[in-house]
Amino acid sequence: MSDIIHLLPDSVANQIAAGEVIQRPASVIKELVENAVDAEAKEIHVLVTDAGKTSIQVIDDGKGMSETDARLAFERHATSKIKQASDLFALHTMGFRGEALASIAAVAEVELKTRLANQELGTRLVISGSRVESQELVSCPQGSNFIVKNLFFNVPARRKFLKTNSTELSNILTEFERIALVHPDIAFYLYSNDSELFNLPVMPLRQRIMSIFGKKLNQQLLSVEVDTTLIKISGFIAKPDTARKKGAHQYFFVNGRYMRHPYFHKAVMEAYERLIPTGEQISYFIYFEVDPANIDVNIHPTKAEIKFENEQAIWQILSAAVKETLGKFNAMPSIDFDAADMPDIPVFNQEHTIQPPKLHYSTDYNPFKPSSGGGQSYSRPKTDWEGLYAGLETASRMNDTQEAAMPDSVEASFEEVDMAGSQGEPSLYGHEPVASSSVQYLQFKGRFILTSVKSGLMIIDQHRAHVRVLFDRYMEQIHRGQGTSQGVLFPEIVQFPPSEVAMLESILDDLSAIGFELTALGGGSYAINGVPAGIEGLDPVKLVQNMVHTAMEKGSDVKDEVQTRLALTLARAAAIVYGQVLTPDEMSGLIGQLFVSPSPNYTPDGHLILSTIKEEDIEKLFSK
Repeated sequence: MSDIIHLLPDSVANQIAAGEVIQRPASVIKELVENAVDAEAKEIHVLVTDAGKTSIQVIDDGKGMSETDARLAFERHATSKIKQASDLFALHTMGFRGEALASIAAVAEVELKTRLANQELGTRLVISGSRVESQELVSCPQGSNFIVKNLFFNVPARRKFLKTNSTELSNILTEFERIALVHPDIAFYLYSNDSELFNLPVMPLRQRIMSIFGKKLNQQLLSVEVDTTLIKISGFIAKPDTARKKGAHQYFFVNGRYMRHPYFHKAVMEAYERLIPTGEQISYFIYFEVDPANIDVNIHPTKAEIKFENEQAIWQILSAAVKETLGKFNAMPSIDFDAADMPDIPVFNQEHTIQPPKLHYSTDYNPFKPSSGGGQSYSRPKTDWEGLYAGLETASRMNDTQEAAMPDSVEASFEEVDMAGSQGEPSLYGHEPVASSSVQYLQFKGRFILTSVKSGLMIIDQHRAHVRVLFDRYMEQIHRGQGTSQGVLFPEIVQFPPSEVAMLESILDDLSAIGFELTALGGGSYAINGVPAGIEGLDPVKLVQNMVHTAMEKGSDVKDEVQTRLALTLARAAAIVYGQVLTPDEMSGLIGQLFVSPSPNYTPDGHLILSTIKEEDIEKLFSK
């Protein structure tokens, strides 16, 4: 039998490695910008065209590379960061594997211009699909200038799975923000299709956070600072009253590297227990400094997951630090005595003599003595009790007559819909027609609507029923593109960071179809000039923010799913709440609209709306 095992060519091996390291344009920017940081750059410029699909350019003023280093940097496992395996536990740089440049060159066309500070001329190197096309001397500034074009040009399957430009740009901005947040001592600039998205000069950390996420965040942040022999923790946490269900900015950094760590996230959230509603999130920017020997960053291709040697001890330190900050800044709940409308209590004056009150009474008064002719006697006024009940019998007879003669609109609609069902055929909506000629509704504990049907007792969840009705209405408006908008007297201003602006722009048409009217003011600010009719009393700013965050969870390229989520988010916010008392007419109208829906039994996300307790089951309860 012939041998079947063989070594893969370097170009193929590099493409395989690129599948793990380079997943999308954002991955290229992450690797190139981190290399610029390791090169001790003071200014880093990032320019992207078509969300990085056409071109990515990263320019830095760092150390630069020699002619030999520039060529060697694109070989697999070629790095200046480590020399032996033990160096993995003494890392002070972002990169260390030596795979990034080789992976990028394997799936794109790359041009590099670089020069050392002590040389007059630099090097220009052109590589396409791991193949070196040219290398020559060139005049260029100190540092490095990478241009990456036509990403995945030789891997069509990978390029086909790239998302829309808005989604890919949002991913680029997210990676860019993570690096900029941890290096406030470096100036960062980002341009998309010649438009400036970020201009971040060197500034203190708190200002860097505000420059990225908006100045409004400044009033929400509390400083965290603790230094132990095991770890140093610093950064900021948000006040409890800023909690939100979606869109919280949550960042952990360790030794200048972004990381995801659900265990430490739980430590932060437990410190907010009973301070924020269940299910809501809080923003935080927390920076760890630990001995590199106590962590392992080489457990994930993107280096976003890090293993700590003393996780439990760090968990306790982190939790205590957050609780201390909340207590120090009086963020814990306290008893607030309302002084409004309180009585004015005079100040006690010792020099003022207080006189006891004087009593005045008649010595001639005798309650048992009959009143004399000169006095006035009291007599109870006569009440005509018979007159109060005079019309009761007549009103009762009139009420009985009206109940027998008055048709009910909902009952009529039920009878029309279920006419086939009453003849033995299946019902269109999968429910029984109403048993009596007059539909009566009963609200139970402000949550359920009860009504009798031919098969028994139907129980309807009022909130879920309204969600179903509103969702169908909003989806119809989106498909027709003609939402009903109601102008606002005073426009609300909503602010988004650049990473969310890209997503907002991609769903503006859908928001407009629902009824929102937004006008761009520049700098990530938008004026809300109109809102959907019927959402009075709701905060339009939070609604728009929640819908943008909902769209970011799936990406704007999944158009139908994004539209569904937008309609569902608005329907949930606008639906009647549990505990709201409904009049009989309101219950009748809601149930009538519910059964016009093609899917009255379940909400759009699959929750049961109604259920029927059969008559025989009710009778069994009382059979004993």
